[in-house]
Amino acid sequence: MKVEPTFLYAPAGAKLGEPFRAFEFSDADFQRLQRMIYDLAGISLNEGKKAMAYSRLTKRIRALHVQNFAEYLDYVERDTGEEKVKFINALTTNLTYFFREPHHFPMLTDHLLTYPKDEPLTLWSAACSTGEEPYSMAMSIIDAFGTDRPPVKIIASDLDSDVLATAAKGVYPLEKIDALDRATLKRFFLKGAGDQMGFARVRPQVQRLVEFRQINLVDPPWNIEGPLAAIFCRNVMIYFNKQTQRAILERFAPLLKPNGLLFAGHSENFFYNARDMFNIRGKTVYELAA
Repeated sequence: MKVEPTFLYAPAGAKLGEPFRAFEFSDADFQRLQRMIYDLAGISLNEGKKAMAYSRLTKRIRALHVQNFAEYLDYVERDTGEEKVKFINALTTNLTYFFREPHHFPMLTDHLLTYPKDEPLTLWSAACSTGEEPYSMAMSIIDAFGTDRPPVKIIASDLDSDVLATAAKGVYPLEKIDALDRATLKRFFLKGAGDQMGFARVRPQVQRLVEFRQINLVDPPWNIEGPLAAIFCRNVMIYFNKQTQRAILERFAPLLKPNGLLFAGHSENFFYNARDMFNIRGKTVYELAA
């Protein structure tokens, strides 16, 4: 029996050379999406993110059994439950790993050790993703203070509820920690066995220093009480426009102790947008202007 080949055809009206899409996603749909994610989360998606947005949101379209992006965006705008959160989560990038930008951690601990030995200190990891950043902060602090119970609390927050759930568990695939040295692995992680084979858990003495909260940086109030010894806000401000960046920095400044530090990401430069508020202290590290 002869079997006829089957083909997938692009929808009527599709331009030659355009990628095949199972759901209609017009330029007008993308422009609407851009406005919505900016209004909800302050995130500025450029034209180059159209394919990414399509790829990530088609999962929600299939889950809700709507016909196209226009219908899905209508659904998000009407939603009073969890879909707005799922929409934001889908469009949020969460690339992170333990001790990312490693020069920041000795700068942090040297700074904390300038305070009186027993002074309670609060830090904020303001875009903690799946938890690697605040746990790296906690491990560095435990080492520097020479105790499993340093007088430090780390508030770790993110907009994405899904990554916060992962962070709170403190369980990671072994490939996530393979690059760490043996001493760090032995001291700060428990290797899984049985149904947890292939995973490792952050030890309790590290987890107890970190408190996770869901916070949208462009949606006050933050429910963060100062004064803070340091704020880590790394590799998230690049998703905001200059006006939003400035507004966030204006709210960071009064939360810091007079000698507190603000840590930024390697591709972020706050100085020219906020030189009236911050001076450069080191590589992508800032202090309050005098």
